[in-house]
Amino acid sequence: MPESNPKVLVIGATGKFARLVMPALARRNVTVRALVRYLAKDVQTQVGATVDVIEGDLRNAESLDRACDGVDGVFYIGPAFAPDEAAMGVSMIEAAERSGVRKFVFSSVIQPTNTRLKNHASKIPVEEALYSSRLQYTILHPANFMQNIALAWPNVLETSTFSEPFPKTARIARVDYRDVADVAAEALTSDRLAFATLELCSEGLYHRGDIAEMMSEALGRHVEALEPSFAEWHRAGICRTTTISCISFQRFTSIMQGLGSAVTVLR
Repeated sequence: MPESNPKVLVIGATGKFARLVMPALARRNVTVRALVRYLAKDVQTQVGATVDVIEGDLRNAESLDRACDGVDGVFYIGPAFAPDEAAMGVSMIEAAERSGVRKFVFSSVIQPTNTRLKNHASKIPVEEALYSSRLQYTILHPANFMQNIALAWPNVLETSTFSEPFPKTARIARVDYRDVADVAAEALTSDRLAFATLELCSEGLYHRGDIAEMMSEALGRHVEALEPSFAEWHRAGICRTTTISCISFQRFTSIMQGLGSAVTVLR
């Protein structure tokens, strides 16, 4: 049976995705501990006044042991594109086991076996470590995050165009990470999703024209769906992420038409 008032350690709590998990946990009366790399002055404001903040490093086993001490569950999303992402994930699992943590939720990626994408392949050793652990794990395979569309939103407002450097007719499974956060919170507060590996997406597969049409309706003006080359897209400054993320996205665009998966629809 789940604890009545569990404590959960959230990794990446100041990141744009893990931070969405904390409100979902709070709604379930969970005490949240946030692991942060540095105790910056504004970190408490970022994570919330009621959150217990602890400093730690995924490359430092002792700091992970301290972070896991006294917690019932761990939510883990790795630092995408880090060269040692897999090793850090395995270290987090080992620390959780040493500390007697019961539940572990790993936010992985849809189709981790698509090893042509390095940030997908790096999830495989972490999943394998969970499968062979003593932890009550739940592994999440979310589709493309809807929040990523926000990267293009300033350009949409400025130019009335929606551009991504892959075929505009490609239909992509997407998911709102707030829904993923709710699934994670459910897994961390009940046994219903124990030992499950779940592919998550919203209902419907939309191509860029469909999304541009939705944008047009919301803005009250026409938004055109464009299909630039990666070089054109990058040159235009639409890729408002780190250089390494853009490099990975370039690899992603080369295989987009091969992307497809059976999915679990969130309702």
